[in-house]
This record gives sequence, structure tokens and C-alpha cells, in this order.
Amino acid sequence: MLTKNEITPASSSHKTDVSHVSLLFSVKKKSGKNDVFSLDKMVATLKRTIREYENSIDTDTVIKAAVKNIFDGISTDDIETNLILVTTSMIEKDPAYSKIASRILLQKLSKEVMGQSVSNETRHAAYQKAFINNFADAIQGKVLDERLKQFDIERLAQELVIERDDLFEYMGLQILYERYFLRLDGRRIELPQIFWMRISMGLAINEKNQTEKAIEYYHTISQLHYSPSTPTLFNSATIHPQLSSCYLTTIPDNLPDIFKCLSDNAQLSKWSGGLGNDWTNIRGTGSLIKTVGIPSQGVVPFLKIANDVTCAISRSGSRRGATCAYLETWHYDIEDFIDLRRNTGDERRRTHDMNIANWIPDLFMKRMLNNESWTLFSPDETPDLHDLYGKAFEERYCWYEKEAAQGRIKLFKTVSAVQLWRKMLTRLFETGHPWLVFKDPCNVRSPQDHAGIIHSSNLCTEITLNTSKDETAVCNLGSLNIGKHVQDGKMQWEKLKTTIKTAIHMLDNVIDINFYPTKEAKNSNAKHRPIGLGIMGLQDALYLLDIPMESEEALLFSNDLMEFVSFHAIKTSSEIAADKGSYQSFKGSKWDRNLLPIDTLDLLERERGMPLDVDRNTKLPWNEVRESIKKYGIRNSNLMAIAPTATISNITGCFPCTEPIYKNIYVKANMSGEFTIINKYLVDDLKKLNIWNDEMLDLIKYYDGNIAQIEAIPAKLKAKYRQAFDIDSIWLLKLNAVRSKWIDQSQSHNVFMAEASGKKMHETYVAAWKMGLKSSYYFRTLGASQIEKSTLNAKQFGYTQKRTYDAPKETASSVATAAACNINDIDCESCQ
Repeated sequence: MLTKNEITPASSSHKTDVSHVSLLFSVKKKSGKNDVFSLDKMVATLKRTIREYENSIDTDTVIKAAVKNIFDGISTDDIETNLILVTTSMIEKDPAYSKIASRILLQKLSKEVMGQSVSNETRHAAYQKAFINNFADAIQGKVLDERLKQFDIERLAQELVIERDDLFEYMGLQILYERYFLRLDGRRIELPQIFWMRISMGLAINEKNQTEKAIEYYHTISQLHYSPSTPTLFNSATIHPQLSSCYLTTIPDNLPDIFKCLSDNAQLSKWSGGLGNDWTNIRGTGSLIKTVGIPSQGVVPFLKIANDVTCAISRSGSRRGATCAYLETWHYDIEDFIDLRRNTGDERRRTHDMNIANWIPDLFMKRMLNNESWTLFSPDETPDLHDLYGKAFEERYCWYEKEAAQGRIKLFKTVSAVQLWRKMLTRLFETGHPWLVFKDPCNVRSPQDHAGIIHSSNLCTEITLNTSKDETAVCNLGSLNIGKHVQDGKMQWEKLKTTIKTAIHMLDNVIDINFYPTKEAKNSNAKHRPIGLGIMGLQDALYLLDIPMESEEALLFSNDLMEFVSFHAIKTSSEIAADKGSYQSFKGSKWDRNLLPIDTLDLLERERGMPLDVDRNTKLPWNEVRESIKKYGIRNSNLMAIAPTATISNITGCFPCTEPIYKNIYVKANMSGEFTIINKYLVDDLKKLNIWNDEMLDLIKYYDGNIAQIEAIPAKLKAKYRQAFDIDSIWLLKLNAVRSKWIDQSQSHNVFMAEASGKKMHETYVAAWKMGLKSSYYFRTLGASQIEKSTLNAKQFGYTQKRTYDAPKETASSVATAAACNINDIDCESCQ
């Protein structure tokens, strides 16, 4: 073994002191041969990846840190991993390091997929060859669908734009690398553009002009303008194309059906589906089981089993199972249900791995606001309540109360509506559950009110579809990346229109291509053809448009954006109907009755007997849409839903759905690892002011991303870069409300509250109901403590820091982790 006191790169501009390295180490190559470690090669690799970012990357520091981890016998693969670890650790200093890490990972991936290192000159040809050869191998290996042979593979290879690989941030590419790229015999066979093309081919497989449609779809998703949901990314073009995101079931009150539904849950989870189960039909604790003459144990024991099924079955082997159980607020077991997520009490009556949600009728909210009583019933004695809503529910519920008072109902309980509401909010604060979802707005505004009843929402509270014993509702999701439709500070509306039209076609195709794990799911989807087009990257768009989230301008933009999406989504679905026909149950629907989503606000007002403080003005020529539906019908019963997009927004490098930024700097953890997130838009603006440096970084870390107390930052930027917990929770509901009026389904809406109190929670959720919103998702608060402040100078910032959120002191804070708010709960990834 040769020795050397100092290893110096060949380039004089990259001289690095590595005197601690006393040996000239050997390197194990992929071929199995040994070579001598070359610092020159490491430097050359880094230099190749920093193009366009030379002024942002400290090459010497990266090399010094990387050399410290070199050891004798290190593999070439480990050398690349070493460089990735070093550059990702420096992302907080400049977002450019994320791009560098992504490029190094891409280099590592390329060797695996192509089987060798390639030069820049031959990369394009090698990329195309890998696409053609790996697809042929995957079809032969029964990984991909045989029908892919029908495509013009040579032409599709020519369409690959390999430069788009550079669109990924490190976290996005790492997630794809770890969990999404297809493997054959343990080896990854996809690079990013091959991945996008495979998905596009899968979605175009039933088209008459397959190759042309695949090219259209590819150019939409490979530019990150739109992304299908995670199951579609996993399974498109495979031999089991389960492309749908979530399934909704209602469970009848008998043992065979209960256990069939549990079996269905396992099958649906196996193929990537997130689950929403309606359990309200199950009789209450103490009700008589006539066949055996004994009292029932109620719904909770069955929920415990459902929880364990969720734990036992992972989704496509890539994500853990995820389920949300729904129970209506009048159910006799509602108080036990609310406690299911508590960390105290009988563990046999706890479901720590399953989400729960309260299906709340308007009458309960009215009783609570009037401080009146509320009666709990067992559904075996009130069998029609669950299928009623609005005025019909109120009349029947009050009739059952009179029956109970006359002794004609055996099992009931009268409680204070206020006390039950307080318990719901208390558990929501303690455990994040149960989520509060409103039954009447979901049903009154449903386009499918003629064809059944909505008994629950889905796993992430954005889907509102009918369910029955014979129909398992299916949600087929995808999301527009709004930030990618802003250029030079202006919204590109025509570009967005094109993306919407292409997205609707892709989503509609999912229904016919999809592999259905159960006959009830296939029956429902074929009959009603619902889809859920959503949005993500709203915060990115607002940053690029220079609009603060908490402003009237943001309210106006949110309204105009969602009207535009709604207009073109509905119009496109009607245009598809002109070619392929309307969905089977179209006749009698609200679409057929000339009732669009905006019209249904009036219906909800009439049912409630209360006004909704939501503007009804329109800007687009909606008569065109109405005339088109009158003439051609519409292809899909439901069209829009805004899902959480946690995973696909990470992949595409934007902020999730419609949410404000969580923090300007923090660490995000998911199944692919931990990732430093720093607000690249803020960094860019601070660079323009020439105030981005290590001192500014330390101050931002010190305040957990909250820049309000940093004097050097102008007031305009402080307003623009307010974090989720800085923005009033009711203001975010107003933004939700102006979007909601255009949507036929719902939105996954997290409630952020920095300093939670019972009063503030009450005000926020009552405001949501009064605005006519359909659902809420996680309730998020700040943790009472933070992680150790180990990345800052203790002499300057102190050894111990306390969270003083409203008025931070001049003491430091570290990169903020997502604390008690469950911001990193993997269930957030369930839909997308």
C-alpha cells in the first residue's frame, strides 16, 4: 500500500488540505477490480455537477468533508453516496446544494440503469437505448404490460428530453429512487424520463392513437406541470395497473358483511389504496343481537380489528396501510369512538394506527350553538337516519327523539351538545383526531344526489362520493402544479388551460385501465366515472407572483384560479362525452338538471335556513359550459378534489396542495429519509438584497424560520414569507371557501394554530361550518419543545433556548423539526 502525506487535486483552483489522509486508498470498482483512489476524479465529478451554480457552491468545503469519509477498499458507489451526504448536509446554506446532490444521485442511478458510465456526448443515445432495452426486458419479465409492444418505441425514445432530469430537487429524485422506479431482478431499470414515459404509455394504452397520446401525456408530466397520484406512478403500464388513490366503503350491520369489508380493506390496501370506512350502520353497545339473544359489544371491537388489518397490509410494499374510520355524531358509541386515538385507557379499545373522523350533521351544529341537548341512538333502532340529510334528517331525528321520550326506543342517551363538542375538540387537540367532516354540505352539494348517499369521506377528507353495500366509491386523483404555470411574474392561463385538458383525459382513462381489487369498486367506478383533479404548488405560485398568502390579492387569485380550473375541467369532460358518451348514471344528476357546483351554495342555504357568507360572482362565460352539458352531457360524475399531495409535491419540488409554507427552514422526515427544507424563494429574495450569508442563516434557524423579528429583512418580505402558524386559521378557511364554491367534491384542509385554545378552536371550526365547507383534515399545533440547538454557536446564541413563538427573543433555534403537529405523519402521504 502506497503512502502519501497530502493528496492534492490536479486543478490549482481546487487545492484542498487533506493532510489527515496518510494512505493512498484503494477503490473497489463495480467490475470487482481494485484501483487507486483519485481525488482528481472526485473533484471532476463535483465540477461536472456544479455547472450554473459555481457562485453558490463552496467546492473546497465539499471536498474536505468528503475526503474525511474515504477509507481503504471504498466502492465507487460509496464515493458517490459520500458526496451526496456531504452536499445534502449543506442544503441549508444554499438551495443550490439540493440540485448538486440530485445530479450526483442521477449519475449513480444512470450507471445502474445503463450498466456503465457514459460521457456527456453519448448520454442521450445511451438513455434511449436503456429505455428500449429495459422495456423489452420488463415485458418479457412480466413486470410491464404486453400491450406496450403496440407503441412505436423508437419514436417514443426520440421524444425523451433528458435535460428535464435537472428539474428535480434532491428530495424528489431520492423518493423516486428509493420507492418508485421499477426494478427487474433487483436492479432499477428506470431513469426519470423513462419513468415519466412509462406512466404516459400506461395511461394511453387504450387510446386509438396510442403513441401520439403518450407523447402528449409525457410532455405534460415530465415538465412537472401535472402529476398523477402515487398509485398511478407506482403501477401505470404494469401487469396490475391499480391506479386509483382511495376507496370508500360503507359497512352493513351483520357479521358476514363486516368481515367481508375487512377482507376488502386488505385487498384494497395491498394494491396501494387508501381507505375510508363508514361504520355508522353498526349497532351500539348494549343493543340486542336477536339471533343469539345477547347484547352487542358495539362498533369499537370491530374498529380494533380494522386497525390491525391496516397495520398488517402495506400498500404495494412501499407505504404502510392507511385507513380512516367514520362515525356519525348521533351514534350511541360516539363518545368511545372519539377516544380511540388516546394514549391512555384500555389498549384493547384503542386504534393508534388508524385515523378517525366524525361525520357531523348540521342539526348537531345548530344544537351545539344553541346550547341544546343531543340524543345518541343505536342505528338498529333508527335505521334510516344515516341515509337522510338536510331538512329530512332534522324532521326524522326529532321524531325519533319523541319516540324515545315515549319509551318506544330502548337504547338511547341524552347528552349536552356543547359538552360533546368540547370533548371532540379536546381529543382533536390531544391526538389530532377525530377530524371534523360535515355531512350535509357533502350531500346537499353532491352532483349525484339522485343516485345514492354520501356516508363518509375518504382517507384524506377530500373525496365525497356515494357508497352502498354494492358500491365501493373510488377516487382517481391527479394534481396541477400551479407554480409551473407562472413565468416572469405572470400567470400563464393558456398554458394552464392546456394542462387541465390533458389532465382530464388522463384521469378519465384511469377508469377504464384500472385494475379493481373488488367487484364493488369496479361496479361503482364504471357506473359513475368520478375523478378528482386537484392543485398543488399554490404557495409557489403566490411567491412567484409576489403575493402574500394573507392578503386580499391572494383571496382574489384563489377564487380566479379555481374558477378557471373548474370551468375548463367541466368543459373538457363534456367534450369527452361528445366523443365517448356520458357516464351511465348521468340522467337525473345535478349536471343534467343544470346545477353546477357554484349553484349548489344556494341549495345549502335553503336546507340550513342560514345564509352562507360566500361571494357568488363569476368571471368566465359559464353559459358555454351549460350549453355543452345540455348538448353532450358530461363524462364524469365528479371532477375536482384537492388532495394533500404530500408525496407528489415532494417529487415535483413544490409546496403541497393549497397550504402555506410550514416553516422557512425545517427538517422533513418520510419513508425515504430526512431532508432539510429551506425556502428557496426567500433565499433568492435575500440574495437580491445582498443579505444572504451565514449570519442570516443562523438568525433564521434561531427563530425556527420565522423572520418577523429579523430587522435586516424588509417588511414586504416579512409579509410575503409568513409561515403557516403565522397566518390566522380563519383566513386560511376564507381561501378554502372561495375555492370550495367551484369544486364538486372537497379539499384536504389542515388547520394550523400556533397557540391553540379551546376558544380559538371552537371559533375556527364553527367558522368552517358557517362558510359551508365540507371537511377538515389534521389539526396542527406547535410542539411545546424543540430539538437541541446543535448547529449554532452556543457562545453567541446561548446553550438553551425556549420557544417564544409570538415574540421571539434574541436567542437561537435550530433547523426546526416538525414537532407535535404530526406534520411528518406518513399518513399524510396516503392519497398522493
